[in-house]
Amino acid sequence: MVGTISNTNKAQDNVKLKSEIKETLLTPRFYTTDFDEIAKMDISHNYHEFIAILEEFRVDYNKQHFIRDEEFEKSWDNLDETSRALFIEFLERSCTAEFSGFLLYKELSRRLVDVNPVLAECFLLMSRDEARHAGFLNKAMTDFNLSLDLGFLTKNRKYTFFAPKFIFYATYLSEKIGYWRYITIYRHLEKHPEYRIYPIFKFFENWCQDENRHGDFFAALLRSQPNYLNDFKAKLWCRFFLLSVFVTMYLNDFQRSNFYSAIGLDPRQFDIQVIRKTNEASGRVFPVALDIDHPLFFKNLDQCACLNQKIINISSSQDNAIIKSMKKLPLTMQLVSKLISLYMIKPINTQMMWNTVK
Repeated sequence: MVGTISNTNKAQDNVKLKSEIKETLLTPRFYTTDFDEIAKMDISHNYHEFIAILEEFRVDYNKQHFIRDEEFEKSWDNLDETSRALFIEFLERSCTAEFSGFLLYKELSRRLVDVNPVLAECFLLMSRDEARHAGFLNKAMTDFNLSLDLGFLTKNRKYTFFAPKFIFYATYLSEKIGYWRYITIYRHLEKHPEYRIYPIFKFFENWCQDENRHGDFFAALLRSQPNYLNDFKAKLWCRFFLLSVFVTMYLNDFQRSNFYSAIGLDPRQFDIQVIRKTNEASGRVFPVALDIDHPLFFKNLDQCACLNQKIINISSSQDNAIIKSMKKLPLTMQLVSKLISLYMIKPINTQMMWNTVK
């Protein structure tokens, strides 16, 4: 159970330290990669771009941004139990994702410092940003008498191996979609402050610029390796990662529609907006974009979300494991079929847009 508090000066004893997070296919993950392969990368093709990005990182625009003000000191007992639980989960998932980025970037910086100092410093400064984000989120969780044991997670969480190019595809999209999620929520709450149920949302405008700059760095990494973007396999992989990131967000947010309703957003329209903006932005880096205006695209996504929710409901039922598996099998097959149908929608060739500035 999560207790209640009166202000941020509460006794530390009231904070429950959480060391385990339930893992599912849609849970934020911790990643590792082939560090030696990245160390051998030649970035001379667009070296000037990395220097410009590094100079941006060094400025540290948000150095004084993540400072809690008096608004955090009020009681949050006014939140109903459902909204409270949803918001805590939002903080927990966000903190886990940011901390995952910190660990990966920090390790990359350590491994590259002697062989590629420019990349090493970029990763070091991005790890600074991610640590700042994770710390701010974890501090927010203490307002609800909960905190993640990040040290325990570092040592005990399972790490998923991704080849470098897959890390670059996935992280570029993760940073860009994070930007569009944060800025969309911020702009909505600026217009409708009555839905700003917690002061952390006021920080999203500057916060999302960190995500945007990180995305620009990974775009530069992808452009530095032409084979990551220019051949037939690259088009297939870009298409795959675009769909994977969009589906993951859509299914996650469908499960948490009450959270978005609590801050005055229609979760489906929110996701459509974020997908549209991210798809458009990625088209200036990836050789393909998804045809999200195809009549089957969002129709199939909606069906995937419903099927996934049915599978989750079966998993949490009181049936025995064999009955659960039998009930889930046809639904899982339908879900896979829908995902394949989404992948088979002909993508849009975006290479002609690469020199277009918007």
